[in-house]
Parts: sequence; C-alpha cells; structure tokens
Amino acid sequence: MTATSTTPTVRQATRDDMRPLTSVLAAAFFDGPVADWLVPDHGDRKAVYHQYFELVLNHGLDHGRVDTTTDLSAVSIWYPRAEPPLGESPGYQAALEAATEAYAPKFALLDAVFEAFHPSEPHHYLAYVAVKPEQQSRGVGAALLTYRHRQLDELGMPAYLEASNGRNRELYVRLGYCAGPPLILPTSGPTIWRMWRGQPYAARPSGFPTSGPLPGRRSL
Repeated sequence: MTATSTTPTVRQATRDDMRPLTSVLAAAFFDGPVADWLVPDHGDRKAVYHQYFELVLNHGLDHGRVDTTTDLSAVSIWYPRAEPPLGESPGYQAALEAATEAYAPKFALLDAVFEAFHPSEPHHYLAYVAVKPEQQSRGVGAALLTYRHRQLDELGMPAYLEASNGRNRELYVRLGYCAGPPLILPTSGPTIWRMWRGQPYAARPSGFPTSGPLPGRRSL
C-alpha cells in the first residue's frame, strides 16, 4: 500500500516486530468491557495482558498472517478458516494457563464461546486488530484492514470478526461488515457483536452465515 499524508504503509510482520507489537496489543485492549470481565484487577491486568498477547502474537506468526504498519503503530492477526480446525494446538492449554495464571478459566471460556458460535462457511478470521492508543481515531486501523480486504476480495473470500464495543462495530459496518446475532458472555459478561463481510462480487449480498458446531477452539 502506498503511503500518503493520511494512509500508513502496511507490510507483513516478522519476528523482529514481536516486542513492539506485543506492547501495541496489550495497550490497545487494556481498557474496555472485555478486559474488565477477563481481568478485573488493573494491577494484575498489565502483566497478564503482556504475557497473553505475547502468546497471541507468537501463534499468529506461526499459524496465521500478521500485518503491521511501517511505524509499528498497529497490528492485525488473521487466520484462514477454509474448513473447521482440527483441534487445539498441542500445548496450548498449558501455555494459556502459564500466561494468564489465575485468570485462565475466563480466557478459556472466552475461547470456547467464540468457537462455539464461529461461522462454518469458509472465510478468513480477524482474531485481533489493535492500534496504539495515541494513534487511534486517525484511520490507521481502517487502513490496515482495507489493505487485507483488498487481498481477500481478489480471492472472493469472506471475512469474520467479533467486535467488543459499539464504536468498533460502527467502523466495521463502514468497512462492509454486517452484524449477526450478538453474544453475551457468561457470568455477567459484556455483549460481543459478530460481524461478517461477504464476498464482494456475489450476485446478491448474502446474510449472516450459520454457525458450526466446530471442534477445537478460537484460533489463538
């Protein structure tokens, strides 16, 4: 993507970007209803989120596609879902428990709920998109996603994500997503909006797809 005064240059991330992009993920997701539900204690949240998102980013680099901007101010993690996953990655549960410590049950529950309601139609899954807090509301996240959407459009491939707040939901609607039935996380958890971006060249727009049952877990 060619940079302009308002559009950042996007490239695929590498392992050399691990440290700064882990910090971007942890900072971008630190506040909000899902963070309050997962790790209510702010003192614990900083350490747990850094460990968790290091695990997230490692997995994305190994098994998915990670995009970033040249200034490392934003990151997105995508997974191809041409078919249901075969199951949980070896050692995943132990790694999750080590990263999230006493909060592991909530993180495991989040994975399970997301996976249970994941669409069964082939698509690419946007697991995470994050922008440095000081760079938010400047179009950086939209540019990052538009870059990937163009590639998916060339493949005729839909995209799916979960939005954790109404502000993000509206951004995704502007980028061509439609909202499906929302999820409410258990134990007084927040509302999650399931979002689907269909094939752009279909004869007619498709509605929100049906869900699995799918084995395994969320692609983390």
